[in-house]
Amino acid sequence: MDIPSGGNSIFLSPVTFEIDPQVKVVVLKGMPKAFSAGGDIGYFYNIIQQGGEVNMDSLFDKVGNVPNGLKKMSKLVIAQVSGAAAGAGVSLAFSADFVVCSDNAKFIMAFVNLGLVPDTGGTYLLVKSLGAQRAMELCATGQPLKAAEAKDAGIVYDVVPAEELDDAVMKLARRFAAGPLLSYKNIKKQIYQAAFYDYKKYLDECEIPTQGECAASKDFIEGVKAFIEKRKAEFKGE
Repeated sequence: MDIPSGGNSIFLSPVTFEIDPQVKVVVLKGMPKAFSAGGDIGYFYNIIQQGGEVNMDSLFDKVGNVPNGLKKMSKLVIAQVSGAAAGAGVSLAFSADFVVCSDNAKFIMAFVNLGLVPDTGGTYLLVKSLGAQRAMELCATGQPLKAAEAKDAGIVYDVVPAEELDDAVMKLARRFAAGPLLSYKNIKKQIYQAAFYDYKKYLDECEIPTQGECAASKDFIEGVKAFIEKRKAEFKGE
C-alpha cells in the first residue's frame, strides 16, 4: 500500500494497515521528485501573515502516534525514497523496517532552519541508528545525508538507480509477502522491546514539550517567514 506525499497523508494511522487482513507488507511511497517535504510551511506562513497564532498542539499526538505505530505494528514496512525527504519526511522514512532509495535520494533534518526541533520521532530514530554524535550533527546543522552515506551507515537497506526503484521495492515487498508472516510479526515485537521500549515515553515526555516551546517562539515565526521569503533567517534565541 502506498502513502502519497504531501497534505495530511503523513498522519494516516498505521492501524488502517494493521487491521486489514489483505495487507501483508506496507510500502510508504512518495512522488518521484520527492518522498516528502514534511510539514506545510506555507500554511503556517499564511496564519502568521494574517496575524493569527500558530498552534500545533493538535498535531503533536498524531506525529508521535505514526512512527511509534509503524514500529509496533505486526507487518513489515518498506519506505521507498526518491529525491528529497525533509523534516518529518525523514522521520517517516526511518520509521520503516527497510528503506530502499534511489541514488538521488537525500535526507534533510530541516527543522533547525525553522527554529524547531525534529518531531515524528526523528531525533530518537537517528540516535538509535547512527549514535548521538552523528544525530547531533544532522539535527543541529540541517545538512543533507545522501543515499550512499545512509547506506554506508547502515540506516538504508539498498540504493538503486532511480529508474529501478519501483521494481526493487516491489521485488522486496513480494518476497516478504510470501514469507513467514508470523515470524516477521514476532521479530518486530522482539526488536521493539529490545530497542524501542521507551519510545512512547520519549515522544510524550520529551518531544512534545520541546517542540511546543520552540513552536511558540519568535524564532519559529522568523524561520517560517525566512523560508517562504527565500532569505536567511535572523534568529534571536527568543
